[in-house]
Amino acid sequence: MPGLDKSITFSAVNIAVLTISDTRRKETDKSGAVLVEKLTKAGHKLIKRAIVQDEQAAIVAKLREWVSDPAIDVILATGGTGVTGRDVTPEAFFEIYEKEIPGFGELFRMLSYNLIGTSTIQSRATAGVADGTYLFALPGSPGACRDAWDGILLSQLDIRHKPCNFAELLPRLQER
Repeated sequence: MPGLDKSITFSAVNIAVLTISDTRRKETDKSGAVLVEKLTKAGHKLIKRAIVQDEQAAIVAKLREWVSDPAIDVILATGGTGVTGRDVTPEAFFEIYEKEIPGFGELFRMLSYNLIGTSTIQSRATAGVADGTYLFALPGSPGACRDAWDGILLSQLDIRHKPCNFAELLPRLQER
């Protein structure tokens, strides 16, 4: 059965939060705030937080900057994963990925389906790895951020979660 192995010591992960929006500012960024609250409550470290416009080049530039920062283990992005013309977050992420983690989007949509039904099909949530950094693109709603954190990221970023987790693989992501 999956669960926490209490014999293993918790190890905080260094996380950056990126909000992708044409309209939000820090004061109105509820989704980014949810992620910050969730990650810090779990014992992880917020390393950076930023908001960028729904422009593919701007998203790619911020991702490249943060992926090259050795202090960042994980990038959590919120916003721009829908299907409208301005939603370009997945395209930006695919420019950066060395490896996609297709199961993340599939699992997110499965969990989301149980909460919002077929509306989940509009989400293009995605995840991958680039230069030893995990990247997760979540929808822009606070509820979706909570669902992704509570249903997937809380356990996968906790080194104590068994039978396996993303956190334990961090030292091996750059193996060749």
